[in-house]
Amino acid sequence: MDTPARPAAKGSPRSLSGLLPFLRPYRGRIALAGLFLVLAALATLVFPLALRSLIDGGLSADSRGTQLLALREHFVQLFGVAVALGLFSAARFYMVSWLGERVTADLRNAVYGHVLEQSPEFFETTQTGEVLSRLTTDTTLVQSVVGSQLSLGLRNLVMGVGALGMLVWTNPYVMTQVLGILVIVVLPSAWWGRRVRKLSRASQDRVADSSAIAAEVLNAIGVVQSYTAERREAARFDASTASAFGTALRRTRARAFLIAFIIIATSAALLWGLYQGTQAVLAGTITAGHLGQTVVYVILLAGAVGVLGEVYGDLLRAAGATERLMELLDARSPVVSPPDPATLPRVNGGSRVEFDAITFHYPSRPLTPALRDFKLSVAPGETVALVGPSGAGKSTVFQLLLRYYDPAQGRITLDGVSTRELSLHDLRQRIGIVPQDAVIFSSSAMENIRYGRPQASDGEVIAAARAAFAHEFITALPEGYASFLGERGVRLSGGQRQRIAIARAMLKNPPLLLLDEATSALDAESERMVQAALESAMRGRTTIVIAHRLATVQRADRIIVMDHGRIVEHGTHETLVSAGGVYARLAALQFME
Repeated sequence: MDTPARPAAKGSPRSLSGLLPFLRPYRGRIALAGLFLVLAALATLVFPLALRSLIDGGLSADSRGTQLLALREHFVQLFGVAVALGLFSAARFYMVSWLGERVTADLRNAVYGHVLEQSPEFFETTQTGEVLSRLTTDTTLVQSVVGSQLSLGLRNLVMGVGALGMLVWTNPYVMTQVLGILVIVVLPSAWWGRRVRKLSRASQDRVADSSAIAAEVLNAIGVVQSYTAERREAARFDASTASAFGTALRRTRARAFLIAFIIIATSAALLWGLYQGTQAVLAGTITAGHLGQTVVYVILLAGAVGVLGEVYGDLLRAAGATERLMELLDARSPVVSPPDPATLPRVNGGSRVEFDAITFHYPSRPLTPALRDFKLSVAPGETVALVGPSGAGKSTVFQLLLRYYDPAQGRITLDGVSTRELSLHDLRQRIGIVPQDAVIFSSSAMENIRYGRPQASDGEVIAAARAAFAHEFITALPEGYASFLGERGVRLSGGQRQRIAIARAMLKNPPLLLLDEATSALDAESERMVQAALESAMRGRTTIVIAHRLATVQRADRIIVMDHGRIVEHGTHETLVSAGGVYARLAALQFME
């Protein structure tokens, strides 16, 4: 589905034009819904004509028998109109409800899929809770408009225009005066509607703020409870919801005033027209049936205008919601696959990695370089360890290699091909990573490991778990590999979560393996087992290891010592210790403990 263009008129109903790309695939259903809508409106407009015929024809017959037959005929006609109205209204309701559900689902899918493709830079400035609010609250508002309010508004617009046309046709002089008054009513309504639009957008933003706070706190519930900050966080959330309530209250007051003004002003204008009609009956210029028809059309017009006032308010809220959703869809990741990506060569024995004069600043820290003139070459099958103090740039090397960001200067190649020339899929398929904080999804142990290679068989998953020394504790779970691990793996210990992540990476079987403190969460016994498994897994592939505990990298082919984004030393453990530099000082501190 094409990504919609950003609406030009911010904060107006025209912002809803951003939904057009989501509506186009269902043009046939929209046309059918429009047909039923028009037919239902016409059936409503025909009712006063049948009523006039009943009053003027059915009640004026000479004989009682003829009068009774005429009445029956007219009531049958009225019932026929009612049946047509019921059937067309039901068909309209089904069609527009289907459209609302379908378009909302498509919109949610498009926004969610688009957000998943954003680089980490996007999430540096956008809170997850705000994104969730837009996916739920804002899409619900859009659904209410597409699925009911827009149809309701169009139906009442057709009825209102039809009723007004009939009134002007039957009483042109009087209704021309009423129409002039209605135009005067519309101008201040449009002016006040701008305030409602601004308050609607502000109200939705405050709700998103509350969602962001809740998401942040619930994701860190352990820290919150350990600092007994439950009341403090509840108070912060309460303040946020109070702010949202206050803004919503101001929006509701403004909208209530708008509704009251529209209904009172239009009713006054239409009562004036009705008064003129009664005077015409008294003067004998129109019949009682004509007056009855006029009364019903006046009621239809007044009701249509009142409903349109309420629908307009809903459209304004949905316009604000659409804007917020379009903002997400308009977000463009600075890291994208090239239109004509290069092909990676086949490799045996691991990938070759080259960092050539890399300089990089994080977008959130533009004045502080994370890497400065960084140069590193890793041969196929080589194991290289990156060590150094926090903030030295070790994790940045991984993020650039995975192309979460692009460097400002320099070039990174994988197997001789620049990472900028590769599709993101091909690049990341060649890389397996075990992060420091293992990510466990809310599913079974089997599916968590299979995440590394979705098409893997159960046997392959179990083999990877055995290699990562995870098989024993998984089979001890109540349902073995089918056991649900809980949100973020709350049912597992830190070491168990880490071994699941290691098994996942081993199942992927990539030529390049990135280990970011992969054994940091393990106890001594588990660390020895997993370290042995990792050493086995590293054979035949290129491995880059980030380690703070130097004991885990002593057998690396090379150790790269980093500080302030530069390589300050490199060599084996023995040569670096004997050199007496930065590594020797770090080793002395750790091995003395």
